Amino acid sequence: MLHQTCDLGPIRSIIAAILPTTSGFDVEFRFEGRLSGIQIPQGGPSLRTAELWRTTCCEVFWQPIGGTAYREFNFSPSGRWAAYDFDGYRDGMREAPVDAIAVASAHHETNGLGEMTVRANVATDIGEPAQVALNAVVEHADGVIQYWALAFGPGRPDFHSEACRQMIVQR
Repeated sequence: MLHQTCDLGPIRSIIAAILPTTSGFDVEFRFEGRLSGIQIPQGGPSLRTAELWRTTCCEVFWQPIGGTAYREFNFSPSGRWAAYDFDGYRDGMREAPVDAIAVASAHHETNGLGEMTVRANVATDIGEPAQVALNAVVEHADGVIQYWALAFGPGRPDFHSEACRQMIVQR
């Protein structure tokens, strides 16, 4: 869902799915709308990179049930990624250990309508069952930012809020 403070803009919908694997998880985000109206970071090597959330990117928040610690993953259409561990709400941020992350993206647009997919295969040791959030940041061509999530808590968009973690995932 689009956060209530955001205008609809060029992206009309985002569909996301996550599948646990024996080594971590696979996730896919599909953006639908006028792709020429958003910033799509240029492709490059799949490297750990900070501050991906400043422009169009996809995010997964993974919190084992019963704990306060959680892990944040960021996946850019550029192929870059980030992973951070937190001890609690925005507390104790540090780079999370991962075995491997591969990010792939593709997009096309015809007659003003298009689709972009961002897929990530994540190999890392994560606890389960877990409360999971699937989120997206969309930067419009004019710099306006949209926030998409499964759900939001009250107030401003805050992907770190447990209110966003509306999916239960277990292998």
